Amino acid sequence: MAAAVVVAMICSVLFGVTHISFQDVLASYTAFNGSNEHLIIQNTRVPRALIAASVGAALAVAGAYMQGLTRNPLASPSILGVNSGAAFFIIVSYMLFSDISMNVLVWIAFLGAAVAVMIVYFLGSLGRDGMTPIKITLAGAAMTAFFSSMTQGIQLTSGKAFEQTLFWLVGSVVDRDLSMLTAVFPYIAIGLVLALFMAGQMNVLSMGEDIAIGLGQRTAVIKVMAVLIILLLAGGSVAVAGPIAFVGIIIPHISRYLVGTDYKWVIPYSILLGALLLLAADIASRFIVMPKEVPVGVMTAIIGIPFFVYIAHKGVDAK
Repeated sequence: MAAAVVVAMICSVLFGVTHISFQDVLASYTAFNGSNEHLIIQNTRVPRALIAASVGAALAVAGAYMQGLTRNPLASPSILGVNSGAAFFIIVSYMLFSDISMNVLVWIAFLGAAVAVMIVYFLGSLGRDGMTPIKITLAGAAMTAFFSSMTQGIQLTSGKAFEQTLFWLVGSVVDRDLSMLTAVFPYIAIGLVLALFMAGQMNVLSMGEDIAIGLGQRTAVIKVMAVLIILLLAGGSVAVAGPIAFVGIIIPHISRYLVGTDYKWVIPYSILLGALLLLAADIASRFIVMPKEVPVGVMTAIIGIPFFVYIAHKGVDAK
């Protein structure tokens, strides 16, 4: 309850674009009267804000670890096939089963993300030198292309699967309830805790594998832990909200600009800024084409594409 009130307060006070005040939010939990306003707050506004904040924080941290692991400044959750793997499993499920609930959909998406990451890690670890940034990047790109092609093929042959998953595939926090978040939040929470705990090790690894080995670091173990963190965070996020792009690219760079390259500071800042960015994008998405709203994934793309082009042009070194 306290977390719900805090997130709703951020939406109301920081962005000031909703007619629902903090007092209304507080009253809906402390003096619930059964009104439509209180029902909307409890069943729609607060769950939506909590999901947006959790997903934004998770995607930002996953992006920071991906950029550090692959040494690619443009790395994001899609680089390891997380988004495409989850989307493929969702599409297949809709094609095979006539009726499937959103709660089951969460677990199917999480499974697809996990399978994709495990395949990419296996392919990227083949050879004498084990997993290297270039190998895991290429393996991720290959699996992303494969899953995306299979997904598009199924969409073309199954109109039902296309209609039911289109909104999810764009990335959205609309019509999500807290049961969907609570299903994967333990994994997201574990991922965030591990990310904070492993921040010092990532600082060493980011100096280069040869230097890290020279300093006595067991780089293979650190890489496995980094992949596990990415799976927990990106997999849980895409399971709840779909493949929301660019958060994992934008926020790590902003965090490094503010606090430098020390992961002990980058990770906490990424958690906060990622949550705020997706909250802001979700609120803005309601006002672009009123009274309708666009999926939040479209808003993050609008924000992220210029940033992506800038980073690609400048060739920022992600450490």
